[in-house]
Amino acid sequence: MLRYRPSFATVFSTSSRVALPAASLLVWGAVAFSAVTWGLRWSATGAAPSNATSVTQTLPEVDVSAAARSLGAAPVQAAAAPSLASRFQLLGVMAGGPDAGAALIAVDGKPAKPYRVGAAVAEGLLLQSAQGRRVHLGASMDGPQTLALELPAKK
Repeated sequence: MLRYRPSFATVFSTSSRVALPAASLLVWGAVAFSAVTWGLRWSATGAAPSNATSVTQTLPEVDVSAAARSLGAAPVQAAAAPSLASRFQLLGVMAGGPDAGAALIAVDGKPAKPYRVGAAVAEGLLLQSAQGRRVHLGASMDGPQTLALELPAKK
């Protein structure tokens, strides 16, 4: 039994009574969808109505320390700045004469680094001299010593 199977060209030919109105409906549906989509996009970016007002809410100032006291917290004393000597730890000295030598110094709890005499150890401090188990730090090589560090005693 042979059935007639129309080809693609015959289905969409101009003589077809269904294909042309269906294609026309599809095209006009796409046009309508596009028009509505663009219309909604353009209307969404419009300015606010002229009678709209901006409402801002201001929150009251809160005293944090009073709130902490009311919840049972003990008053906290301001921590004192660490002393200059507590920032540095001398771990090793290599003396080599009046203007020579090096020291192994840890600054602010960081890993120790080697510094030669004359090198900047920290902001405003130079390694002035290295002698035996002691080093001197100061603002300049010729200026007075600001800080003296000693190696810890041997155990």
